Amino acid sequence: MKKLFFAAALLTMTAVTAVNAQTTKFLRFGIKGGANLGKLDGTGFQDGFKLGYHLGGFAQLNLVKGFGVQGEVIFSSTKTKTTSDFSTIYKDVPGISSSDNDKNVNLNYLSIPILANIDLGTPRLKLQVGPQFGAMVSDRKVFDAANKAFKGGEVSGVAGLWLQLPIVNVSARYIIGFNDVKGIGDVTNTSNWKNQSIQLGVGVSF
Repeated sequence: MKKLFFAAALLTMTAVTAVNAQTTKFLRFGIKGGANLGKLDGTGFQDGFKLGYHLGGFAQLNLVKGFGVQGEVIFSSTKTKTTSDFSTIYKDVPGISSSDNDKNVNLNYLSIPILANIDLGTPRLKLQVGPQFGAMVSDRKVFDAANKAFKGGEVSGVAGLWLQLPIVNVSARYIIGFNDVKGIGDVTNTSNWKNQSIQLGVGVSF
């Protein structure tokens, strides 16, 4: 009887271990963070990438061998600065004044990328591509009375690489905004405002 009980317990433990291993292989969670090198392309803003940061979590779902999907919730902070002639360029916009020249602007987004994970010859190294949907969570009222200076939403495209080590992961990606985030209405002779960023991240997988 004891031998039978021991055998049943051993079989149960083996089955549970196998199921957990398969679940871990099929679905993984983790956290990540790192640097943002971001800029806002548009007339009236300084050119060049500026340093920011991002923090968040992710879930990886492996669908078939060599292919899966990854969803994330990321808080990212991007910095930019207006040029010395910003108020002249947007002189017909109510609320834009000379005090808005050479002004630091922090744009904070809550972003949700939905990415395809494609193995590059090994499950450790993955190509990641897909869309990203972002909602601005601060600094919409960057200028004195122009409280609609920026739109609240953004759609972007993401492409990058993901290196999955046993516990630690390392990622690098390029993100380009598709839609104009300028929300100040009918302004003539100005370019669109579009975000770009390079994200370098390190995380932990569970």
